Amino acid sequence: MPNRTPISLYLFFAIWVSANVAPITSKSTIEPCSNSDTCNALVGYTLYTDLKVSEVASLFQIDPISLLTANSIDISYPDVENHILPSQLFLKIPILCSCIDGIRKSVTTRYMTRPSDSLSTIADSVYGGLVSADQIKEANSISDPSVLDVGQTLVVPLPCTCFNGTDNFLPAIYMSYVVQDVDTLSGIAASYLTTITDLMTVNALGSPAINAGDILALPLSACTSNLPRYASDYGLSVPNGSYAITASHCVQCSCGPGTRNLYCMPSSLAVSCSSMQCRNSNLMLGNITWQQSSAGCNVTSCSYGGYVNGSIITTLSTSLQPRCPGIQQFPPLIAPPSWVGPSLLAPAPAPSQAGGAATNPKSSIVPLSGSGLGLSPTNAPSGGLSSAGQVVNPLATFPLAIFFRLLCNFILSSSL
Repeated sequence: MPNRTPISLYLFFAIWVSANVAPITSKSTIEPCSNSDTCNALVGYTLYTDLKVSEVASLFQIDPISLLTANSIDISYPDVENHILPSQLFLKIPILCSCIDGIRKSVTTRYMTRPSDSLSTIADSVYGGLVSADQIKEANSISDPSVLDVGQTLVVPLPCTCFNGTDNFLPAIYMSYVVQDVDTLSGIAASYLTTITDLMTVNALGSPAINAGDILALPLSACTSNLPRYASDYGLSVPNGSYAITASHCVQCSCGPGTRNLYCMPSSLAVSCSSMQCRNSNLMLGNITWQQSSAGCNVTSCSYGGYVNGSIITTLSTSLQPRCPGIQQFPPLIAPPSWVGPSLLAPAPAPSQAGGAATNPKSSIVPLSGSGLGLSPTNAPSGGLSSAGQVVNPLATFPLAIFFRLLCNFILSSSL
């Protein structure tokens, strides 16, 4: 009578293999929501190959100028939209964060498939792990992911959070960041001028341990606006140290170093724009005048009030301040990067660390009506965790169907 290996041994081995080939799921911070409001947000993106500015913008369906200003790249360079950005350059991508199916996400990004594309290469390579193949499959109701038509347009859902636009009750914009192999939570905190405690609270982390592929929400200090709801750029917010372009490229707003006051002025691209002069005044948008008195400093300013039905709204205001304003401090601009330096190895380097020379804004320097101190946050609103891109165990490359078929054949032959 032949020796028979107990069936339980095979079952144990099969269960062990199944457990070891199961995907190791990365984590992504999510924010539950129940309304239809939106907010400005960012995703951190590393170029997978050399791309023109316009190509990167097309990947995310955003304005190329908005991409440049979000990264403090000088837009006055000739033909800057066709400048070729180097592979491995890290960029902050401005996106609109919405409430979809009860959680925050951005669904404005579209991707047109090319020959040899797969959902995995689109998710992991083209979009750098910001989305998973399963999320693209679900968002597009794809029944057979192995069959993609060339030229097919796919919705690419991107992670984002709003958290009421605050961090520790101070203005903030949140950036979704994909953890890299070299990253530590302390290194990320140091790079973005926050604390480990703050990042743990925002991302609902039980410990500082993070894994490559995790997607964290990083709070960035910001300058916010107080524009009316009927303005097309309602909710305008600019991260500290960068710029934003609005009002059909007519207005440029900045959030200077060490301040939380948004400053707006005519942009260098302003050509066919509505009037930017304040009513009943000779002041233009961004102009500030003051007069010292025994009671303090009388300050008059012409400020940005939003973009409404194709018209730029300006607001004239007068106030008595303890001190007269100093010189407006602009975030430093960099030349369009053409190479990536060793600083790329640090957690999420800024573009100014990636091969771009600092330049001065082309706009004239004007007085500032006051500034606030940028403080490092220590606490934050709590988020949640969900599945994101998957890190697959190497054993998963062995086709499970083949394995189990061979296993069943072996069991049957041993039982005979």
